[in-house]
Amino acid sequence: MEINKNNFSNDDITVTYDPSCCINAGICARQLSDVFRSSVIPWIDLNGAKTKTIINQINKCPSGALQYNIHKTEYA
Repeated sequence: MEINKNNFSNDDITVTYDPSCCINAGICARQLSDVFRSSVIPWIDLNGAKTKTIINQINKCPSGALQYNIHKTEYA
């Protein structure tokens, strides 16, 4: 069975999560639990932190399951 990516957007960025790529290291939820919430749906809340903080956390994802696309040049 194919698992689809999940997309979460706000005015600044779109975050994609690919569960088929995730190794469940849990770094995102442990280090930024206001955004990456393991027991709440939707599990990614982009209002939980500033955009730069979210981008920095996504860059720590060891599997690459979390990715982002920037909508505003101030975050590039």
